[in-house]
Amino acid sequence: MLEHIRGLVTTIISPVARLLLRLGVSPDAVTLVGTVATCSAALWFAPRGDLVVAALSVTLFALFDLLDGTMARMSGRVSMFGAFLDSTLDRIADAVVFGAVILYFAGPGDSMFGAATALWCLVTGVSTSYARAKAESLGFTARVGIMERADRLVLLGISAIAAQLTDEPLVLIWGLALLGALSSLTVAQRIWVVRRQALERAATGA
Repeated sequence: MLEHIRGLVTTIISPVARLLLRLGVSPDAVTLVGTVATCSAALWFAPRGDLVVAALSVTLFALFDLLDGTMARMSGRVSMFGAFLDSTLDRIADAVVFGAVILYFAGPGDSMFGAATALWCLVTGVSTSYARAKAESLGFTARVGIMERADRLVLLGISAIAAQLTDEPLVLIWGLALLGALSSLTVAQRIWVVRRQALERAATGA
């Protein structure tokens, strides 16, 4: 849903990308630093109940996901390994972020239901990414769905900030429930699209 603003964000961060390249920083280094920073912020702030700081920190560091790609294109250093590293570390960061939310509900959030919804989001988020990756590895396309990675992080961040500002963890729980439902729908959409492509390929003998 947020793919349409990617161009705007890229334009904003382009000067930063140029500066880092002039300083000799590689895109892969930015990918690694962004992942470590995202995981550290999530694990440090969220389990303690500092949801606003956690959400803002994760959102800020998530920009590294666009920064490294912008740097790679500017420098002509786009590579298959870079794409692989970026995708792999994104999955790790996503899992850690939702894992930190589970720790929050095991601590100050004090809600088994909240922990369960966060786990649901973790599983469906990983499944969403895996479905697309596996489809593409088999020669299909699965770039469909209403809940991409950026959408998941934005919805999580808004829910977390609202929960702390209202001092009501239930706000975060319902935000996670919505996120889990939309992510599940996205997985179903990708399975359906790939199934149609597989049937068409079988019918034509391709």
